[in-house]
Amino acid sequence: MPQGIHEIDLDLPVQTIWEFVSVMENWIPLVPGYISHEIINERQSTWMFNGDIGIMKKKIHLQVNITEWTPPSLVKFNLTGINENFSGEGYFKTASLGNQRTRMTCSLDITAKGVKAPMINSVLKSLVPKTTTELAEAVANRMLEMASTPPTRS
Repeated sequence: MPQGIHEIDLDLPVQTIWEFVSVMENWIPLVPGYISHEIINERQSTWMFNGDIGIMKKKIHLQVNITEWTPPSLVKFNLTGINENFSGEGYFKTASLGNQRTRMTCSLDITAKGVKAPMINSVLKSLVPKTTTELAEAVANRMLEMASTPPTRS
């Protein structure tokens, strides 16, 4: 199964990271290639994004189910292809390194199935780690931006 794991140490309390990653709508738009999403309920959504699998560029439609919420340290989810034959899972995990420092780990596992699976999985072995890193860095940057921007008052 093609897998990517990326860890980032952030100067943010664990609760700040939890408040961000525990809400899907905060991080879905940060997925590389994001086009759109629809929230079905608090544990289920569908995502549309542009996938670049080697020489193939496709619009990928996914169903995402949150399988576990363990405050303030873990959000786990499953991925199921709607228009393509693949499945996977992922998570955001936090570990406190002190009052104002937290390690955030992002993980993605994605496996193609069907006739083209061997070819697609060979491409995914390099693509999934890159996508995981891009997603983790985008989430970290957005949280740091939000933490440094004072709330507006009206």
